[in-house]
Amino acid sequence: MSNMKLWSYTAVRVLLGIIFLVHGMAKFQMGLGNVSNFFQSLGLPGALGYAVAIIELIGGIALIAGLGSRYVAGLLFLIMIGAIVKVKLGLGLMGDGKGAGYELELALALASLYIAAENYTQLGLDRFLTKRTTAA
Repeated sequence: MSNMKLWSYTAVRVLLGIIFLVHGMAKFQMGLGNVSNFFQSLGLPGALGYAVAIIELIGGIALIAGLGSRYVAGLLFLIMIGAIVKVKLGLGLMGDGKGAGYELELALALASLYIAAENYTQLGLDRFLTKRTTAA
């Protein structure tokens, strides 16, 4: 693997982690009860709001550290698809003039999918947890 791919992957992983960490922190700061109420207003279980906040916060930290990156990114991908379908799709890609569209969620979903699909562990804690194989 080239150094450029490794560093590009690492930059995407770390920046994605920072974005989700900040979004998770924001949910905790606004109050998980409020997040739960918002989810209920969408017809979703309120407990899902708690789960999303925790996954974003802890998942962001895990991505920054490179720990369980593929699994965390897979969960975050599903969260972003859910946000697009349940909240933003009706507003369009760029929004309706009253609210933002789903362009950010789409970009975060695609970045999450990239992290979930690739397996570059050299610059994260995953390298200590993955089984090394040697060429025969």
